[in-house]
Amino acid sequence: MVNTGDTGRMLRRLLQDAHLVTLEQLPGLIAERAGAAGLYDVAVFAVDLRETLLRQITGRGLDAAAGGEELGIDGTLPGRAYQRVTIVAEPPREERSRRRWWVPVTDGVERIGVLRADTEDGDDQAVRQDLRDLASLVALVLLSKRSCSDSFARLVRTEPMNVAAEMQWKLMPPSAFAGQDVTVGAVSEPAYEMGGDAFDYAVSGNVLHLSVFDAMGHDTTAGITANLAVAACRNARRQGASLAETSRAVEDVLMAHFGTSRYVTGVLADLDLDTGHLSWINRGHPLPLVIRDHRWTVELVCPPAGPMGTGLGLPIAVDRQQLEPGDRLLLYTDGIVEARDAAGERFGGDRFVDCIVRHHSDRQTLHETLRRLMHAVLDHHCGRLDDDATVLLTEWRVGQQHRLVP
Repeated sequence: MVNTGDTGRMLRRLLQDAHLVTLEQLPGLIAERAGAAGLYDVAVFAVDLRETLLRQITGRGLDAAAGGEELGIDGTLPGRAYQRVTIVAEPPREERSRRRWWVPVTDGVERIGVLRADTEDGDDQAVRQDLRDLASLVALVLLSKRSCSDSFARLVRTEPMNVAAEMQWKLMPPSAFAGQDVTVGAVSEPAYEMGGDAFDYAVSGNVLHLSVFDAMGHDTTAGITANLAVAACRNARRQGASLAETSRAVEDVLMAHFGTSRYVTGVLADLDLDTGHLSWINRGHPLPLVIRDHRWTVELVCPPAGPMGTGLGLPIAVDRQQLEPGDRLLLYTDGIVEARDAAGERFGGDRFVDCIVRHHSDRQTLHETLRRLMHAVLDHHCGRLDDDATVLLTEWRVGQQHRLVP
């Protein structure tokens, strides 16, 4: 049986000890400290980049996963805990005297993986709370280690990654965020061969900044172009530039480096988190969509100013829309709707929106909805895309914060 006092001491000691260990040392440290508090056979599993597998962190080998288990997300109990962001208990087994649990490991709404633990019989409610607390601390510790660990980077990959994708994943913010009545989720494919797609978001006071970029081409230079665009956007934004001024700054930087031989399309937007007022500009990019009441879709219209880097000098129009509570704003690149199957049929806008509406209506989290959407796009295109495909989905839920908690 788990002792609450022992759990509190265990968490404090684990937090203190974790500051000065490497990723490779974490599995042993976590298991040792948790065992002293009545949580046995503890193991941590990290999700791969495409969210198809959960790989056990053993601390051994180049990827810190040698000798560990690999568990599928679809069709398994650990996968159910991950997908639904809820604690799952395995059915009792005669050969196992203790009860086994699977616990989602999340940082806010960013799903990092799952935690496995065995416990003696006891108060389920107290056990669940102890497991939540341990998983929360494990999430924070993993986040503190992954940015400086090549082992973690190898752990979450299932195939080689090209240079452009290496740059993009390092550049972009986490694929999940929640705070102040808004939830943000993003997905990008092909995860290991990304070229010129990039997304960005950031909160400043009561404003959420959003942007999606699609650089010309599908090579390392396209990745460099997208990196420059995002960096220039952030630099101008952080100096207080307006949306129009920010897009001009991006254009200036691109033209200074490439002349007019390289360009990016994009949408830049600001969302007032208090009022739901959305301002946005279109630089030659697919139009944003708003899904309302889980039923119907509004396509936002704004005169395009031309791609950034072309030097066309077209006027930049700022469009303004009023979102309603529960609205979902979709920014995306054309690789989503242009993906074609073996017969040449496009995935298309209708199927794109239907996937979002259908999975979200099934009470899936926003981030699970995006995971299933991207897998549907990949399946439609026989598992490999010819162009980058990115979605940035924002849900504004004033007064009813949408959180992922186990």
